[in-house]
Amino acid sequence: MKLPTWNWLTLVASLLLTVASGNHRDVSHRRGFTPQALEDLRARSLYGRDTPVADRLYYTNATKEYFVESLPDIPKSFMTEMYSGIIPVNMSDDSRGFFYVFQPRVGPPVKEITIWFNGGPGCSSLEGFFQENGRIQWSWGQYSPQINPYSWVNLTNMLWVEYPIGVGFSPGNATAINEEEPAAEFIQFFKNFQTIFNISDYKIYVTGESYAGRYVPYVANAMLDQNDTTHFNLSGALVYDPCIGSFDYANALSVYPFIEQYNNILGFNHSYVSSLADRDKKCGYAEYRKEYMHFPPNATQPPLYLNSTADPDCDLWNEVYDNAYGVNPCFNVYEPNLQCPLLSDPLGFPSDLIYSYPGLPPYFNRTDVKKAMHAPVTTDWELCTGPVFVADGGPEDYGDLSADPLQGVLPRVIEATNRVLISNGALDLEILTNGTMLAIQNMTWNGKQGFQKAPSKPIVIKIGDIQYEEVFESSGLGGLDSYQGVMGVQHFERGLMWAETYLSGHMQPQFQPRSSFRHMQWLLGRTDAL
Repeated sequence: MKLPTWNWLTLVASLLLTVASGNHRDVSHRRGFTPQALEDLRARSLYGRDTPVADRLYYTNATKEYFVESLPDIPKSFMTEMYSGIIPVNMSDDSRGFFYVFQPRVGPPVKEITIWFNGGPGCSSLEGFFQENGRIQWSWGQYSPQINPYSWVNLTNMLWVEYPIGVGFSPGNATAINEEEPAAEFIQFFKNFQTIFNISDYKIYVTGESYAGRYVPYVANAMLDQNDTTHFNLSGALVYDPCIGSFDYANALSVYPFIEQYNNILGFNHSYVSSLADRDKKCGYAEYRKEYMHFPPNATQPPLYLNSTADPDCDLWNEVYDNAYGVNPCFNVYEPNLQCPLLSDPLGFPSDLIYSYPGLPPYFNRTDVKKAMHAPVTTDWELCTGPVFVADGGPEDYGDLSADPLQGVLPRVIEATNRVLISNGALDLEILTNGTMLAIQNMTWNGKQGFQKAPSKPIVIKIGDIQYEEVFESSGLGGLDSYQGVMGVQHFERGLMWAETYLSGHMQPQFQPRSSFRHMQWLLGRTDAL
């Protein structure tokens, strides 16, 4: 993406003209960003609220044991109504359950709830709560926490769940061999959650990222199976950088075009890139993309079988991954444009290099934090653990024998809701954009295979910066942090929205929060396009 070079006076003049333009106001209104909406968002984002018992929307005798009064090292002004703890799958047996965090919307109440899963498999959704779309953000390299002005709690009630059982604080031994088993346990947990919090007739949205590209469709499908709109009124789903197809070979198939486009941030030498190009052709990957990356698709894609032991020269993705550390010892597969120094992570896992500053334990493994959140103090919390599936084999030998979501459950969710968003970060090297698009082009939903037209409509982010505006003002640069402009490509067909997000790696709410906020507006039906 090429951006015009602006001088300071030109930019300010342009902003003034744009703000004065009736057309801008009309477009912003259609996209959910009226001037009043922006002011409301700023107010909800920048200020905490004291919530006495009488004003707590979900505080009852049944829920008070889960209420979170405060969190260590988190300013009191950051806190809004919040609950966390363990709810069993079977209320008469606490040996298996799910640990959750529930935050009601900051703003007018809504009869809806959005569920978030992180992936792995085996990674905690407290990462999403603490570093992606929660109200409190304490991310890589941050000395202290801050309020996330683009938190999804400014739009909807949020429920983060450590999933499946065995992840984080969620108690119980890993027993699942497929996605259907943990999804069935989640249904029981979620029904118990609704009973405790006196929730019914809510719209339900299921969201997640990465390996949760498998969790989300299977959980959503299990909700549809209940045939119970009082408790399981599934209204939409969202997956970021998802495992929805045969990801065990999709990355090898797609990695060379990524290197070709983004080697300026990876720094491989010419001879190595030429070697990758030659093997991309020799292994049949270039021909496969040429044959099947079509709009509309011209055929069903046959599977590829990658044996990295027998044919290591074709295991391009793993080779690129290994070699990237030689060029950049601080290489981060989730956000590969990052360079050294290696950023400390309050959760201890900023990349595949597990690192935090000496003396800084993972936040959720602190005893005082566990007590504040009603978590078991004897559990040794880690961001990612495993295995959480126990079968022999499955994609990447993760022990998960379920069919890829695109083969059945994902099309069913699209057809039932006509409100599903699939998105990939353009800079993500963990799950590649071309691999995700090839998966979509091999999926049949609402009567046709794949997208019939290639995505081309720009995503224009017109919401201004409200996260760092005070820093810009105090630095004498006020006004330069305007709305971002073109930040991706969108496409909608037959109930499925696609979004490619520019300047984002794997964790889109963390790396491009304004784009992610827009995605949620669409999912919740607050806007008709991105």
